[in-house]
Amino acid sequence: MRAIGARTKMAACLAAAFLSAGLVAGFPASAADEWRTRSSLIAPESETAAPFEHYDYVNKDAPKGGTLNGVALGTFDSFNPFIVRGTASAGLNYFGGFLWDTLMQQSLTEPGTSYPLIAEAFKYPEDFSSATYRIDSRARWHDGTPITAEDVVWTLEMLKKYSPQHTRYFSSVTEAVVLSEREVEFRFDQKGNKELPHIMGDMPILPKHWWEGTDASGRKRDFTEPTLEPPLGSGPYRIESFKPGSEVIWKRVEDYWGADLPVNVGRNNIDRKRYTYIQDENAAWLAFTKGGLQDIRVENRARRWATEYTFPAFNAGDVIKKEFHTGGAEPMQGFVLNTRRPQFQDRHVRQALTLAFDFESMNRTLFFDSYTRTDSYFEGTELAATGLPEGKELEILDEYRDKLPPEVFTEQFKLPVYDNPQAERTYLREAIKLFGEAGWTIKNGRMVNDRGEQFRIEFLGNSPTDEITTTPFMTALRKIGIDTSLRIIDPSQYVNRVRNFEFDAVASIFVNSLSPGNEQREYWGSQAADIPGSRNLAGVKDSVVDALVEKIVYAPDRDTLVAASRALDRVLLWNYYWVPQWHAPYVRVAFWNKFGMPEKQPEYVGVDLDSWWIDAEREKVLASKYRSQN
Repeated sequence: MRAIGARTKMAACLAAAFLSAGLVAGFPASAADEWRTRSSLIAPESETAAPFEHYDYVNKDAPKGGTLNGVALGTFDSFNPFIVRGTASAGLNYFGGFLWDTLMQQSLTEPGTSYPLIAEAFKYPEDFSSATYRIDSRARWHDGTPITAEDVVWTLEMLKKYSPQHTRYFSSVTEAVVLSEREVEFRFDQKGNKELPHIMGDMPILPKHWWEGTDASGRKRDFTEPTLEPPLGSGPYRIESFKPGSEVIWKRVEDYWGADLPVNVGRNNIDRKRYTYIQDENAAWLAFTKGGLQDIRVENRARRWATEYTFPAFNAGDVIKKEFHTGGAEPMQGFVLNTRRPQFQDRHVRQALTLAFDFESMNRTLFFDSYTRTDSYFEGTELAATGLPEGKELEILDEYRDKLPPEVFTEQFKLPVYDNPQAERTYLREAIKLFGEAGWTIKNGRMVNDRGEQFRIEFLGNSPTDEITTTPFMTALRKIGIDTSLRIIDPSQYVNRVRNFEFDAVASIFVNSLSPGNEQREYWGSQAADIPGSRNLAGVKDSVVDALVEKIVYAPDRDTLVAASRALDRVLLWNYYWVPQWHAPYVRVAFWNKFGMPEKQPEYVGVDLDSWWIDAEREKVLASKYRSQN
């Protein structure tokens, strides 16, 4: 899978591999070890398919120019997003961001598909024990130096050693070997893992000669340390200027080597992207309404979307809001319960907390009934567990029957539904009973253990608006004697606290793909639970979960992959590691009316902002009209 953790309904889902109906990731088995220019993890590649020339939704003649203004929360102190230390600037992430290209680019229209970027082709043997990537002869760093196989090898070594995300993601890669200046072979510690040859395409490639060189002062650069020296890149943008902690400006690379590749045609149209740092989300909202600091806002507050777009610029038609419908997997969003904390280690406690969450009242009173309850880690896909386990899924679960909650086999998983005035009393009564089974009782209005210690939960947030979604839950928990609180901290502290698992409960979000794979180890694997920066926020350490993840990774065919994914989904749900929240099948975007955009957007991800362009005349009019207010 390729992910990132998470998109907020916009980032493309990450993909994994499977073998189905005699096909190897969409290619006939007999075609193994042949060069390929398309990595299809789900759909077979037709021999008569038209060549991929560009995404069908883009305006291939989109004009270039203009400035995109954006805001980022908190601060930054580094241009190195791959290490634990430091807070990376806007525009960077551990898949490269604006600055570094990856070997291949994930498709924005097709699940489980990638197209060439730095690598023009790849191949692998029939047993999937290795993968060879061939670098495009045109690929260049911004200083004009060719990208080589040595850069690829050096990058893998650094990322596996110092980047927590990549340590797990590429854990099965034993080495990378230079075969020639433009060819590199990745060797794996196993055979039969059909995803491994493909996920290597997700790797951002870094310039060995730059990182091993010296800076302007003659000091040797150190990849293990944060840096505010703008690094050398290969992607569509470079850092033009910055003010430490408060602003970073990205400039489009006019001679970008990959500008005419099919994945980039009609995209990366804006000359400059300026990000201004603001301390909290409310201030960011005010900056958007004022104009000049933020041009596009992906709105995640239903109440604000429904009631607060009443400011002068919106009423004048200078700000537009639009919903872009999505057709891919829906995100899992919820309160993560940190099982590293003693109070959350009993499943009955986690179930009780889930019963106390009243989604229906929140949806009605806070969200204008705009959301749907999320009840699967694979929401909106065929991988979601439904009904009772049967067929191949049941066969898989039967292997671990004595280690699983009995309800896995006897009850359909259902979240509480607060659909009548008596529902709260009913569910809180059930929650109290479950707490009792875990050794907690209510005395003098306090939920206490046998030592008289009260059950406490501190929710962690990074914006005052977190109070809106957390307070109703805390109010319900206090009714059964739980001491609850919400701590709001600045975004930089928040990132560090979450990275080091220093929280009781925190709201989080991620999206699974239609082809889950190796990334599930980082989401749920026991080893990942102890690695700072991993995505196993709940601290899951369960031998059955580990085994189910491996069944997904090594699934020999699509049917097995689906069955194993449903089994994992069901086991995770019945263990109540997250308190699921909600989702909506669209992305809400508000923007200042200075943009042109294609008539349609990719439904798979909802919207591709990189396909938009700036209308110079509209930009000029808005700048003149609102200059006096800035």
